[in-house]
Amino acid sequence: QVQLVESGGGLVQPGGSLRLSCAASGSIGSIDAMGWYRQAPGQQRELVATISSGGSANYADSVKGRFTCTRDNARNTVYLQMNSLKPEDTAVYYCYANVRRSSTLYYTDYWGQGTQVTVSS
Repeated sequence: QVQLVESGGGLVQPGGSLRLSCAASGSIGSIDAMGWYRQAPGQQRELVATISSGGSANYADSVKGRFTCTRDNARNTVYLQMNSLKPEDTAVYYCYANVRRSSTLYYTDYWGQGTQVTVSS
């Protein structure tokens, strides 16, 4: 089994910052892409950022210049540094990882449980 555990969500004022973390554990052979999605109430889940195993990141236009996605391959952990937060960033944030389990040859997407980020004064 593979588990992704997120941390770092919470309530922050507009203009503030938060850092999300997501650690993968279990029978992991290797991890390809990792990243973050978010889902606001009544809306579809949307991609926020994705990062390759080599560290190349891509972002949704709505967060470019404000959010930074990084990863620590030795710790199987992905991070999302969120600066200059806006009320429209309020959502449940989910991490994902494209994982090859140690007993297989193929990759599967795994998801975290979600962490709430609320931006409000």
